[in-house]
Amino acid sequence: MRHYRLGVDVGGTFTDFLLHRASGPPRAAKTPSTPADPAEGVLAGLAELAQEEGRGLADFLADVEVIVHGTTVTTNAVLTGDVARVGLITTRGFRDALAMRRGIREAQYDNRYQPPPSLVPRWLRLGVTERVDVNGREVTPLDEDDLADALARLRAAGVGAVAIAFLHSWANPAHEVVAERAVRAALPDAYVSRSSAVLPQVRFTERVTTTVLNAAVGPVLSRYLGRLTERLGGAGFRGRLLVMQSSGGVATPAGARTHAATTLLSGPAAAPVAGLGYVAPHGVRDFITVDMGGTSFDVCLVKDGAPSLTTEGRIARYPLGLPALAIHTIGAGGGSIAWIDDGGLLRMGPKSAGAVPGPACYRRGGMLPTCTDADLILGHLDAGSFLGGRLRLDPDAARAAVATLAAPLQRSVEQAAAGMVAVIDANMAAGIRHVTVERGHDPRDFLLVAGGGAGPVHAAGIARELGLGRILVPRDSSILCAAGLVRSDLRHDDVRSCAAPFDALEAGRLVGIAAEVADGGRHALAAGGIAPERVRVELACDVRYVGQYHEIPVPWLADEAGARDLSGVAKRFHEAHDRLYGYALPGTALELVNIRGVAIGVTDKPALPDVGRASAAVPRGRRAVWDPEQAGFVETPIWDGEALGAGATLAGPAVIEMPATAVVVPAGWRVEVDRHGSFLMELGAREQIAVVEPGPGSPRARRALGGLGGHFGAPHELG
Repeated sequence: MRHYRLGVDVGGTFTDFLLHRASGPPRAAKTPSTPADPAEGVLAGLAELAQEEGRGLADFLADVEVIVHGTTVTTNAVLTGDVARVGLITTRGFRDALAMRRGIREAQYDNRYQPPPSLVPRWLRLGVTERVDVNGREVTPLDEDDLADALARLRAAGVGAVAIAFLHSWANPAHEVVAERAVRAALPDAYVSRSSAVLPQVRFTERVTTTVLNAAVGPVLSRYLGRLTERLGGAGFRGRLLVMQSSGGVATPAGARTHAATTLLSGPAAAPVAGLGYVAPHGVRDFITVDMGGTSFDVCLVKDGAPSLTTEGRIARYPLGLPALAIHTIGAGGGSIAWIDDGGLLRMGPKSAGAVPGPACYRRGGMLPTCTDADLILGHLDAGSFLGGRLRLDPDAARAAVATLAAPLQRSVEQAAAGMVAVIDANMAAGIRHVTVERGHDPRDFLLVAGGGAGPVHAAGIARELGLGRILVPRDSSILCAAGLVRSDLRHDDVRSCAAPFDALEAGRLVGIAAEVADGGRHALAAGGIAPERVRVELACDVRYVGQYHEIPVPWLADEAGARDLSGVAKRFHEAHDRLYGYALPGTALELVNIRGVAIGVTDKPALPDVGRASAAVPRGRRAVWDPEQAGFVETPIWDGEALGAGATLAGPAVIEMPATAVVVPAGWRVEVDRHGSFLMELGAREQIAVVEPGPGSPRARRALGGLGGHFGAPHELG
């Protein structure tokens, strides 16, 4: 019997590991990411864990049952444009749909706003003669001479991937299937992406873009997983490797390679999964997870115990029609670089110092002022205990970097650092408003779950901006996504379009489509080795009012589907429409657009370890920490977080230091340690804020900025 389960999350700055052991508490680790070859950073972290376990790497890996891997490989490929050369085969006359998109300007009033560059240049977008109508009837047969000519041109161009997207192929994929066979025969080394397999639903623009995205990142992910599995195998790993998907579930490497676009938001998708485990002891079902790492800040809302999902996501401004957790990401992390724009306004990010060269205080060649440098100057971090003492920070280098801002702002280094923190906190609060206020939710109704290496440092500042009174900082907060990976289930999503008004739907067709998506999910999980009794299938319907453009997904319960009953779907749709848009029209006819199925392969979840009861504990020291309310330093007790047992309580101001993060507790906050070692922070009643104010215009930000006036922007001016 193997003794270990391992979550590995590759981020922009650090690669995080959480090792669950058959006996003993979990073991966490962080190693610098290696962007040139992420597998190198993964193996380095595994070697470190093996050493901490007192075992050789091969012996250690032979005892690992499963590695669940979250990766930013595909995300970074799209963001940097380092993707495969893709050729597109589509219906003649429709090759420009990829560039035309929907003809809607993203920045409505900016006539200079440029669209993102096309993922396929026009000369590689080739039309072939064929046509299927909206009902799936063949109008024009597929011209095989046209297809052969297109394949010859793509072969001569040396494409590494081919996307196939024909009009209305969601209704009848026959022409695409024939084209796929021909592509595989003519270009055996090319990655092939077929729209009726990737996203068989209406809306040609989203379907063709998603299919092209899948083709563009498919070879990138395939090469990476090939290198990783080869190196893991060579090092002695004989267990299962699973890959995190954007939807919050995991897939086998074979499934991930085939549907590579499902990993485009793989990295941050595990945070809400982890949050569900950590909030369970507190009976909480509504919370917001935030993950502030070195490069980005990811936020996701969880309502009624279910993370928000979307099928209208975007990656680098390209539409992505696949189901994904509704995670909002901004460029705000420990490595976010501070700068002054042409108007004299202080900005934070989105550019980051990343892993190399990193913040100035890392002493790896970075010279620009970053959030981590500001935190060090303000006493939030200790120079000698960062990353458990393995990386000693340089306060002088941090001060020198921030001084480059302080001079033009005509403020001290400390005031400039406080301004940097206030601005980045306001940016992150705005990101939370995007998933709450803009979607009809009051953020004050939610518990804030703080993760990432920098998340606990800034959680109270973010909460203050939003008027939140409760924060949960898991003991494994610095590796929150890695913790979520080992708690994730396998997941397979499927969709079939069935566009028709409710009163015109044929019951037999309805049941047939529902059975098709359900059976497809079961078969996919069975191929991944999941026993039938561990599979749970859930159905949903995309519904809209007749004549409406956007639809809303609502659950279709199993007993309703069996009885061919859509009355419950209609009721839930009206309720959702009222919540999202402020009104409902119960007497208006409804239209079904898609039927969705998700098959969940339930995995065994490692239990959260219990920490011992609290014993008498005293601060291990004191240091000066910046108090934004007083705009000055306050002598503050420093606590060893690992020494605080269940039931321990303390009041702010305080700093709780953990090996890979620090929890900053301002005055007015109270902290209690739960039985799993998480820190529950609550704001005293006298400190509760009644109004959610926007951005750096809030009183806290104005106080922190210390009257720097025109050097700092209003909320809409923040980057």
